[in-house]
Amino acid sequence: MSSTNDDDAWRAIVENYGERAAIDPADDPAGAAAAEEPAPVWSSWDSGDAGGSGEIVDVPDRDLPDLDLPDPEDRFVPPTPPPLPRPPRDRLLAWVGLFGSPLVLLVCLLLGIDLPPIIGYALVGGFVGGFLYLVFRMPREPGDPFDDGARL
Repeated sequence: MSSTNDDDAWRAIVENYGERAAIDPADDPAGAAAAEEPAPVWSSWDSGDAGGSGEIVDVPDRDLPDLDLPDPEDRFVPPTPPPLPRPPRDRLLAWVGLFGSPLVLLVCLLLGIDLPPIIGYALVGGFVGGFLYLVFRMPREPGDPFDDGARL
């Protein structure tokens, strides 16, 4: 099926869809402007480069409404956030063991670096030890038992 047959089929569907309202041109202020024939406009989609026919297409010329843009000085500027908290040294060491040990092992594996077995065991032990330390240091009960987590 060619492009013109598709266009004709769609045009027929649109023209026969539902009842059209009759508008008196005297009552419609935009009726006079709509009655004028819009000037043909060249579209880049219709060029031969895009696989189109290279024909001039009628595109209605629409005026864009005036946009009421706010002043740049009236925009919201959030306050500076507080600095990130620093964990105690024991927890920082546990986090380094938890994430640093697998990272070192992965880099050595990807680069083909052979580690002595004692260093490999120490890295695995650092991972397991860091995980266990962080789990055992977790609080056992919630800070506020009546807190449902909602924040306003």
